[in-house]
Amino acid sequence: MSWIDSGDIVASIGEFLTEDIGRGDLTSQATVPRDTRGTGRFIAKEKLVICGLEIAEAVFFQLDPDSSELETPFSDGDEVEAGSMIGTLSGFADVLLAGERVALNLLQRLCGIATLTREYVRAIEGTSAKIVDTRKTTPGLRMLEKYAVITGGGKNLLERFSSDRRARH
Repeated sequence: MSWIDSGDIVASIGEFLTEDIGRGDLTSQATVPRDTRGTGRFIAKEKLVICGLEIAEAVFFQLDPDSSELETPFSDGDEVEAGSMIGTLSGFADVLLAGERVALNLLQRLCGIATLTREYVRAIEGTSAKIVDTRKTTPGLRMLEKYAVITGGGKNLLERFSSDRRARH
């Protein structure tokens, strides 16, 4: 079982989908026959640190557990160049169309945080400084944003202080 299986994260994805598509993607329902299969590609538009692959896949899984499978040679934390195909997702076309905006928004945000964190971590290499997140994260995305900081090489504030306290006792 992975960290993505957390009830909070699964519930959040459900809320994101409900907000985005409400009762369904009416355009796709009206124009795409249910049994039509399709393939989508995730392509990096700039050099980045990958973060959120499982989250993106979970969006489509929540819409239809049997319809979509993300194929990628990468893992969260890998760096890719602009133009790299991060992965492909095959499944029912209406499911791909319904989930693509939520999946892309989450993937883009998490990759952005991980990429910027990695830049800061590299900038302070050789010093005793640490890049640490704060509680000032986006409500509803807090766990995911903290995960992105770790993926980029930073530390979580609460983990850091609780481990400091344990070391003193």
